Amino acid sequence: MSNIHNGSALDGRVFWPSIAVILGITIPLVVFPESGNLIIKQLFGFATGNFGWLYLLSGLGAVLFLLWLALGRYGNVRLGRAEDVPEFSYFSWIAMIFCGGIGIAIANWAWVEPIYYFDGPPLGIAAKSKEAAEWALAYGQFHWGLTPWAFYCLPAIPIAYSMYVRRQPGVRLSVAARGVLGDKADGWLGTLLDTVVVFGIVGGVGTSLGLAVPLVSTLASDVFGLQPSFGFDMLILGLWTAMFGASVWFGLSKGIKILSDINVYLAVLLLLFVLAIGPTLFIVNGWSNSVGLMVNNFIHMSLWTDPIAKGSFPQDWTVFYWAWWIAYAPMMGLFVARISRGRTIRELVFAELVWGSLGCWVFFAVWGGYALDLQLSGVLDVSAILNQQGIPATVLAILKTMPMADVIIAGFVLLCFVFLATTLDSAAYVLASVTSNKLSGYEEPRRWIRITWALLLAIVGIGLIKVGGLKAVQTSTIIVALPLIPVLVILAWSLLRMLKQDFGTRLSSPVLIVDGPALPAQGMPAPDLITQPFGATPNPAAPLGSRP
Repeated sequence: MSNIHNGSALDGRVFWPSIAVILGITIPLVVFPESGNLIIKQLFGFATGNFGWLYLLSGLGAVLFLLWLALGRYGNVRLGRAEDVPEFSYFSWIAMIFCGGIGIAIANWAWVEPIYYFDGPPLGIAAKSKEAAEWALAYGQFHWGLTPWAFYCLPAIPIAYSMYVRRQPGVRLSVAARGVLGDKADGWLGTLLDTVVVFGIVGGVGTSLGLAVPLVSTLASDVFGLQPSFGFDMLILGLWTAMFGASVWFGLSKGIKILSDINVYLAVLLLLFVLAIGPTLFIVNGWSNSVGLMVNNFIHMSLWTDPIAKGSFPQDWTVFYWAWWIAYAPMMGLFVARISRGRTIRELVFAELVWGSLGCWVFFAVWGGYALDLQLSGVLDVSAILNQQGIPATVLAILKTMPMADVIIAGFVLLCFVFLATTLDSAAYVLASVTSNKLSGYEEPRRWIRITWALLLAIVGIGLIKVGGLKAVQTSTIIVALPLIPVLVILAWSLLRMLKQDFGTRLSSPVLIVDGPALPAQGMPAPDLITQPFGATPNPAAPLGSRP
């Protein structure tokens, strides 16, 4: 493992404008919640109603671009120099990618989202029909599969390339866009881009807290025989803050990696338990059938806008989700880039599109299949509970149908704690990196900056829970996704320009690495090109320019 040390001081050019934007949005929502919510709702309706097609095209375009990149001539390019080897084991790397990108959201939605589709199916299908049940499972796989992970992966590659191949200082989107923006990346345009990214991260993570606290509060109250209250919510939030604050304090190797590993083990145990005690054959058959439906109709589902019947399903679900994933994409791109030194472009694309999608599909197949079977068999009217009492009460009711329900609920609460903590520590780490001055990919942000962002995230969560402004900030974050679409295009364009400049047409099957201490200026010769057999481990002792 390469030496990692604490990085440079706080960069006020990004930190203070980011704080100003966050306060400028949240304070009016607190003081004038009704009018603020109305304006945000109108903006969201405008964005999704008029540009829904753009969100959908962006999703399909991201998937196709990444597949072309991974399977084509640039797939063997290593995100690092000849001496750079992967910093983490493959398992821990995948665990951090998955846990950082999904967090507690899947613990909410995997149980209930198929029920929503069953009650209000797409494609003109009759509600609560057999066909609706089939598509309910398929759409869950679709909304949490290839396209979301493509949005996450797309910015990660140019960021990692600028950090580890070009070795440009600054763990930021503006730095990765330098291939297109040039020197403007150091000016007001780059600061604006990074400020928008910080706001999107804070809003997205604040929303996750707002979703998570009621769920865990409901479950934990049942375990301890207490009544949910604001004070109990604050106790839970305090425990969460302590957990992810400690994780981000210890950094990547001693904190975030360990927490992500624990998260995966807990999740696998609970998934295996539900698969064993539940309708195993129904779950397996449902998964096989839903994946087949999704693959067979992927293009249609990706571009369906329902222009004739003018139903709201595409806007309410697919466009909403795509906008949500795009809003989270900068955070995931920065975090995944930071932990992917020494991996090839192909490895990174497959890690996110294959392992990320597969992980989500397992959750929806097992937990979603279990809940749908309860509904179809008449054991539990999941739909009625969901419509009358909401998600937390529905998840609790589903868990109570299992053997050893008290033990399972307690284990699920623990999983929720760890799940969200892995997202929050990743977010605090990324926010600290973005607001640090010229941080390199070989440095960690200073601890006090990490802890500052951990506390700020907790404070935002408290405010949103207290005033009920969660929905408005969530929607604000999704509106931010609209201008982020051209940002993703700029990042992809920047990556291609850097790849062409560094490698040109000198490409073949070995792993491709650039070497040399200097960075190529515009119009200057590219660094020396080094090839290695695929899978070979570089020899750090070999002199520069002579490694095999």
